[in-house]
Amino acid sequence: MNKTSLLHTKVVYPGTFDPITNGHRDLVKRAVKLFDEVVIAVALGHHKKPMFSFEERVELVENVFEDLPQVSVVGFEGLLVEFMREQQATAVLRGLRAMSDFEYEFQLANMNRELDGNFEAVFLTPAPEYSFISSTMIREIAKLNGDVDKFVPVCVQKAFDNKRANDWE
Repeated sequence: MNKTSLLHTKVVYPGTFDPITNGHRDLVKRAVKLFDEVVIAVALGHHKKPMFSFEERVELVENVFEDLPQVSVVGFEGLLVEFMREQQATAVLRGLRAMSDFEYEFQLANMNRELDGNFEAVFLTPAPEYSFISSTMIREIAKLNGDVDKFVPVCVQKAFDNKRANDWE
């Protein structure tokens, strides 16, 4: 029995994406196979001190996914559960690289579920070659003039080169 679903599925993938990495890109490519629409929610990240400005991060993410029409990029601040309601999202997508990620994400999902009983989280793991990549590590390697080319999309490589050329302003 082949039954077509009338439910339009939309997942929100939130993060600061400072910078977006090949691991993030891998998760989004997996998510487009599971959901009709993927909204990448670039968080303002005021609690962190991002290397790239909010506008730069949104632009970099848009560049990475310009070839995937089912992916949209939106900047946001505030509570994730409110953003999900505004987006009429089915679920939130989170990546798990290690057990430590699971513990944190499990707590976060339960807190969000307390804030909104309709909150659902979907956890995906990246391909093994991306399982150790984090934006924090990438920023540190780049600041120390290390080669991050195999860990980030080309537009991010260029953004790092531009920052280096301007003395990391």
